[in-house]
Amino acid sequence: MALAQEDIQFIKDHLGEWLAEQSLGKPPAVYEVELRERMVRVEEELKHQRELMREGFARMDERFEAAEQRRQELRQDMLARFEQVDKRFEQVDKRFEQVDKRFEQVDKRFEQVDKRFEQIDKRFEQADQRFEALTRRIDRFMIWSFGTTVTVGGLVVTLVKFWNP
Repeated sequence: MALAQEDIQFIKDHLGEWLAEQSLGKPPAVYEVELRERMVRVEEELKHQRELMREGFARMDERFEAAEQRRQELRQDMLARFEQVDKRFEQVDKRFEQVDKRFEQVDKRFEQVDKRFEQIDKRFEQADQRFEALTRRIDRFMIWSFGTTVTVGGLVVTLVKFWNP
């Protein structure tokens, strides 16, 4: 609810009268001295508060500077640690390279072992072929032996029958 221009003018015109009625517009001399003393005390307290604020701000500045210095120290410490970690990673990388070389050597050895196994497989195949040939020869021998035994047995039986009628 905004005041109209007429209302504002009315208040200005009658404000002095209203204050005089309340004895605030023209206070008595004793009251005026009390007000001045209060104002002086308020000003002194404000001055004291201002000094306290300045002192607090100075302390805060010191704390901010100390915090900034601590942050810088921590940053330097972190950078030093990161450098150490980088060096360790470099060492780890070197070790992994050595391990890779060793694995390559092991791979070469396995290739040689594979070649030897292939040679051994060839020798086993040759031995298998020899055993199969031997088995065939023994089978033939057994057949011939059995045939010869049966034939000789048949001849013996036939001869015994003819001589013993």
